[in-house]
Amino acid sequence: MSIKLNRSTFGNPENKGNLLSREAAMELFNEWVLNPKLKVHMLQVAHLMKSWALEKANMDVKSQWMWELSGLLHDADWDQWPEMHCIKIIEHLEYLQIDSEVMHAIASHGPNHFGVEPINQMDKMLYAFDELSGLIHAYSLMRPNGYEGMDIKGVKKRLKEKSFAANVSREEIQDAANRAEIPLDELISFIIAHQAVVTA
Repeated sequence: MSIKLNRSTFGNPENKGNLLSREAAMELFNEWVLNPKLKVHMLQVAHLMKSWALEKANMDVKSQWMWELSGLLHDADWDQWPEMHCIKIIEHLEYLQIDSEVMHAIASHGPNHFGVEPINQMDKMLYAFDELSGLIHAYSLMRPNGYEGMDIKGVKKRLKEKSFAANVSREEIQDAANRAEIPLDELISFIIAHQAVVTA
């Protein structure tokens, strides 16, 4: 589904630094997202975002939370309002006067769908993790030992099988890696190593 947002600026620059508390974010997450599988996906992407901000970008605690929050809420409206995907959550975050960078990351996590280009590092990493995270988790569910022993070669084999996780766009996965300027192997390795801790 493609829903063009028809804008590329969100929120008010004066709200820079305003973020939801963890408690408020989880309350919103649990109220809006009812599908257990979608919850797992969003928690996994949130964990990947936080881990990358900490380990690869050496960011401070508040910046790590901004990245994590963007991942946590990127699909918040997909479950109950798919026809308003991205629109509803962005409007709600604007109402709450949240930092516009969080909204821009959410709006740009699927540039082909929403018409918003990933600009900064947070945007690009959310786009890079989203589809690939889902494919790797689907792969873990078909393996006897889940993530244990999973390797890059196995994931890339699944990527070549168009019938596996057919709803996952291989073109977008490669496009996102190119935009982030990170080798696909590095992204796959990072996801395998980090998202296994979030399984339910």
